[in-house]
Amino acid sequence: MPDELADDNAGPQAAGDSAGDGPLPAIVEQSGGVWLRAGLTPAAGQAAAGQVFLSGSCFAGLDYAIFLRMLFGAGPELPPALQEAPLVRFADAVVPFPPARRALYRIVKVVGGEADYFFEPVFIDNGEGAPEPATLRFDEFVADMWIKGIRFGIDAAAVHEAIASGKPSRRVVARRLAPVPGNDAAIVEVSASLHRSNAPLERADGRFDLHTFQNRFPQVPARVRLLRKEPATPGTKGFELSGIPILPPPPKDLELTRVAGPGTVIEHLDGHDYLVSAVEGFINVDSKSHRISIGPKIVSREGVSVRTTGNLQLAGEYEEFGDVQENRIVEGAGITIHGDVYGNIGSRGGSVVLKRNLMGGSAVNADGPIRIGGTAANAVVQTKQGDVTIRQAQNCVITGSKVMIGEATNCEIIADDVVIRMASGCAVAARHIAIDSAGPRKQSEMLLFALVPDTARFDAAIADFTARAGHAARSAEAHKAGIDAITSRPDVHGYLELATRVRKRELTLTPEQLPRFQKMAVQVGPALKEVARLSLAGKEAQVQQAHMLEQAENARRQRHAIAGTATCKVRLVDGETTLRTMVFHPEAGPPHQLAPKEVRARLRGRSWTHAPVLQTAHGAVDWTSDI
Repeated sequence: MPDELADDNAGPQAAGDSAGDGPLPAIVEQSGGVWLRAGLTPAAGQAAAGQVFLSGSCFAGLDYAIFLRMLFGAGPELPPALQEAPLVRFADAVVPFPPARRALYRIVKVVGGEADYFFEPVFIDNGEGAPEPATLRFDEFVADMWIKGIRFGIDAAAVHEAIASGKPSRRVVARRLAPVPGNDAAIVEVSASLHRSNAPLERADGRFDLHTFQNRFPQVPARVRLLRKEPATPGTKGFELSGIPILPPPPKDLELTRVAGPGTVIEHLDGHDYLVSAVEGFINVDSKSHRISIGPKIVSREGVSVRTTGNLQLAGEYEEFGDVQENRIVEGAGITIHGDVYGNIGSRGGSVVLKRNLMGGSAVNADGPIRIGGTAANAVVQTKQGDVTIRQAQNCVITGSKVMIGEATNCEIIADDVVIRMASGCAVAARHIAIDSAGPRKQSEMLLFALVPDTARFDAAIADFTARAGHAARSAEAHKAGIDAITSRPDVHGYLELATRVRKRELTLTPEQLPRFQKMAVQVGPALKEVARLSLAGKEAQVQQAHMLEQAENARRQRHAIAGTATCKVRLVDGETTLRTMVFHPEAGPPHQLAPKEVRARLRGRSWTHAPVLQTAHGAVDWTSDI
């Protein structure tokens, strides 16, 4: 072993450096252990370690994970405390590896990137002619494998386990590390739709909808990310068992400029390069250059028909100056139609605004208001969350959170609040109804329904929990009476009184009295056990009573939360008008979210059997019900 590795008193020394004035050594041995210099190149570290092994030495107390990390950059990262340290400790000491011990280690077999070693009992010559049993050491094993060309990938756990077992076994002691290829740079779509297609729309069941184009108007608002560049990521190099690195193939790169057209900009956001829409508008993808451009907002003036657009399924807002043909469907998120609508309008949100008339079609909004400036006739108007405003409605089914109509004729309406200037022959159901003038029309009755929540489930629960609480209270009283009956017996009462005084040290028993006291305890023992049982049962009954009372109070609070006031006010009744209550189940959702067919069946089906709240042909209605 070199002197500079053996002399602890000479200060930090290193393998590969004999002059104290030379560069900072790669491996430093001090009294506290053996250290590798941080920042050294893999070649320098491997050369220094190889010099130690070739000199007939090895590293005692070797931390193989740190050893691999420092020499090859492979394996787990160093602990945070060591990542910034100038020296990294990886072994306890540099110790001799004598030839006699080196002879204990057998030949290793390398096949297919794996090193195979047969562990068996070993013996060492003690110099007296009689071999003695010996034990392999992991530190020496690493040094021996290094000399034999296995410098990377030793399975430390497998070697330690094989040495500790002491049993003959064949183990894979080292493995080649294959390189991990990197990823080429790629452009990925981050917008829901980028391509225009006039082909028929393919449904989920595989059939084609001949009335709908695949994607007629791809559109996006400004500042929407359309494409994202996924940067190339380098691979991870591998290593042969000899320590020779295996480099992965280099990844390919590309730039977003190849697809950026007018109306788009390239921005670096959240650590990525994005192609972003610079203006709100419709998307156009050039079929030859694959460049994406966004032009000004396109306003359709040709109307919605089979010839022009087919059915429309749009991602954003849509404005149409023409008419919507019968049986055509327009779906979007905010729709404005300036012409007449004979088809079906469906919005996922925003506002649905029909400037003129809705004739025989439908206007449905999942979350937002609906406004019809003209007449809605023989149509369905429904919003699940939002207000409905119509100038005039005839033979329509109308539902919404709040419905406001100038003149309604032969309509079925359900809402939380309904406000109508003039209603004729309508069936109206709401929590709050306000009508200026109401009456029948020809064969259509004028029916008003005040919606009241069904609280029967909570009433039954309150009664049930209250009854259970009373039963538990009676049970507790019965157990208490049983305890009183037992403790009032002379023998039990006398023993309990005497035992209490003895426990409180008010009375001290003499040796002659103690046997008689113990005999009394034996005699009343069964009675005391019964008292204990009744006491426990009584406490359980009290706990059950408290629990039932709490459940009853919870049911009362829930009932109070859904209950409220229903009102109906009609300033002028012009003909036979009937007001009834209609019970609804809050847990099933708001009544105005019913399907149109169910609305008509509920209001016109005459399924009610209870007497009306009032029925009048003239005057006014001002009714309030507290639930």
